[in-house]
Amino acid sequence: MAGQQFQYDDSGNTFFYFLTSFVGLIVIPATYYLWPRDQNAEQLRLKSLRRVHGRCLWYRLRLMKSQQSIVPTLKKAALLFGWAVFLFLAYKVSKLDREYQEYNPYEVLNLDAGASVAEIKKQYRVLSLKHHPDKGGDEAMFMKLAKAYSALTNEESRKNWETYGNPDGPRVTSFGIALPAWIVDQKNSMLVLLVYGLAFMVILPVVVGTWWYRSIRYSGDQILINTTQLFMHFMYKTPTMNMKRLVMVLTAAFEFDPRSNKEAIIRPTDNIEVPQLIRELGNINVKKKEPPFCYPYSLKARVLLLTHLARMDVSENIEEDQRFVVKKCPALLQEMINVGCQLTMMATSRGGLRAPRLTSIENCMKLSQMVVQGLQEAKSPLLQLPHFEEEHLRYCISKKYKVRTLQDLVSLRDSDRRNMLRFLGEEKYDEVMAVLGSFPYINMETKLQVLDDEDSNNITAGSIVTVTVTLTRKSYRLSEMFEKDDDAPLPTEEANTEEQGDAKNKTKVWQNKNKGAKKAGKSKKKKLTKKKPVIQQQAKVDKAKQANGNVAGNEVVASKEEEDDLSDKGSESDEAEGNKDSPSERDEESDKQSDTELDEIAGDDEEEWEALQQSIQRRERALLETKSKVTHPVYSLYFPEEKQEWWWLYIADRKEQTLVSMPNHVCTLKDTEEVELKFPAPSKTGNYQYSVILRSDSFMGLDQVKPLKLEVHEAKAMLDNHPQWDIPETEEEEDDPEDSDGIEESEEDEEDND
Repeated sequence: MAGQQFQYDDSGNTFFYFLTSFVGLIVIPATYYLWPRDQNAEQLRLKSLRRVHGRCLWYRLRLMKSQQSIVPTLKKAALLFGWAVFLFLAYKVSKLDREYQEYNPYEVLNLDAGASVAEIKKQYRVLSLKHHPDKGGDEAMFMKLAKAYSALTNEESRKNWETYGNPDGPRVTSFGIALPAWIVDQKNSMLVLLVYGLAFMVILPVVVGTWWYRSIRYSGDQILINTTQLFMHFMYKTPTMNMKRLVMVLTAAFEFDPRSNKEAIIRPTDNIEVPQLIRELGNINVKKKEPPFCYPYSLKARVLLLTHLARMDVSENIEEDQRFVVKKCPALLQEMINVGCQLTMMATSRGGLRAPRLTSIENCMKLSQMVVQGLQEAKSPLLQLPHFEEEHLRYCISKKYKVRTLQDLVSLRDSDRRNMLRFLGEEKYDEVMAVLGSFPYINMETKLQVLDDEDSNNITAGSIVTVTVTLTRKSYRLSEMFEKDDDAPLPTEEANTEEQGDAKNKTKVWQNKNKGAKKAGKSKKKKLTKKKPVIQQQAKVDKAKQANGNVAGNEVVASKEEEDDLSDKGSESDEAEGNKDSPSERDEESDKQSDTELDEIAGDDEEEWEALQQSIQRRERALLETKSKVTHPVYSLYFPEEKQEWWWLYIADRKEQTLVSMPNHVCTLKDTEEVELKFPAPSKTGNYQYSVILRSDSFMGLDQVKPLKLEVHEAKAMLDNHPQWDIPETEEEEDDPEDSDGIEESEEDEEDND
């Protein structure tokens, strides 16, 4: 009777199949993910950046690291060894003999299938005489011959072979386990149990526990949770935080504490070198006893950061520590900004809490620029350029040139710029111009609207306002900048802050006049024949003023003189043509004009609908696609790591010193980027003056401030009875007989059915 039997692989053949599959599952994915990328591509990229970034610290460190690193070589060696093992096992498996073969008695007797009984007996007699044990033949072969002869001549054996594939009847079902038999051997039981216990009861729990303990200490941005709590405590305690206090809070982060971060190191030589640097820096609040500012790790990190901002030389012993501190600062400052935004949202929603002032959050952004460029707050932005030192600034700020910003330097004529920078040689001058040409110039366009509303341009109290900001990155093209003398000056932070107090921005007023003149010129070309259309057109202009008056820079207002000219011309044409046309002709023309106006209104609605659908599709695509955060490398002489150009975009109320919308960290601005900023409109009606602010996290002096005017109206009252539900009485009377007839007919049908 057939049964089941489990047996281990005594020969070791099936174990090779298992081992080959296991090694292949590891080697193939590891090769795809861990094989070092093409080093030539990285070398070509660095070579292309050499002309501009050749003097940067991060560039020199990257070149040294690529030359000295042996990690790619080790990865390649390990992966090649894995592939060698995999190929060896595959070759071993291909050479294994087949153990399980189908039994065929005709093959044993060397006969063709379907041979006659006489042929079988004759062949058996010949082979049995040859392999008989008494005559020196092979006993095993003789037994196979006897079994095959019996299977082909005995009716019962032949029936078993045809039914079960075996002359002896059904065999025991065998299940092979692809493990060698010595694993379950009683002699090796203790050793196997020890290995299993060590692997699953010691090593695995330790690895999982270590990973879990480390992961719960960090936030999603890889910042220690204790550091986030520290920032929240001090930003709530000090809503208005100046730059000196901000540096103290930043350097108190637990990332710089060796007890929380193993990368931070306290050296025995710190007791000698740190006090020496403190004496060179001057007053840095060493005697302040407030924890954790008085702790050694915080004091050391503060000193190293301040020496970096002052561009002081430090010894080789702590230079590596200084680079570690500087590299951590941008991420920590971003976390501090996030904490400030959270406190602002909590104070706005709950009330009674102290929200950080706008100056505190903006100081974090300024400090990020200072850290990347290695400059103090009061230093000139021109020091970001190569070969510029403090003593060279006197040539720039002279009365003849008055160059204080990068924009002033770009706007100079080439001859004046060369004359001013004559202290530089020809080669250094070309390098400065190449670096200046790589600096970004951002063109910022704003569009204000209320989405999902019938009148998207009408802002009501409490509505959700959406400001769509389109950012376009350009480089300073010097050949175009200094040739255009009549262009508007490039935006600077100082100029923008001065213009905030003014009611009107001169540049934008000029632009609006030009735009208004162009549109007025187009309107003059239109044929003005009737007085009624002129009045309707004027009413449309007034509505457009009221609707678009919410957005600064988007108003299209014609001058009063042009309006008077239009009205005069319209009245003259009316008087001239009124004598010619009859009243019936006037009515026909007015009807035609009203029809064309209705068509224009319908066309405008269709355009608005299409624009809304396109904006929805853009949002869906933005949610689905993941953009790379690799934009453009930042030119930074003293930052030890390659930094990408990122920006902060937000709306603020300068008068109240509060955030209106949370800062959006734009990390994907390579050429053009569209960002939506949303905020609730004020609950009270009136005019409000906000500012759309764009700040770089890497460059000093490239910030932009654009005014945003907001006119808030009262919300429309909800209609209790909508006109579409008003049914005339005549329609009700007409419907009643139909309903009654239907009821009578149904009753008659029921009677008939009964």
